[in-house]
Amino acid sequence: MNGLAMLIPVALGLGCLGLAAFFWALKGDQFEDLDGAAARILIDDENDGPA
Repeated sequence: MNGLAMLIPVALGLGCLGLAAFFWALKGDQFEDLDGAAARILIDDENDGPA
């Protein structure tokens, strides 16, 4: 019972910390252009040649 009394607040604190980090990333426009990053990997740069 003592372990449970310690683990529940720790779990709630970590959950709130994760939720706060998610909202911080949402406010910082981290999720604005999801398709652009996926398409950018397919674009060949002409300047990149064999070494």
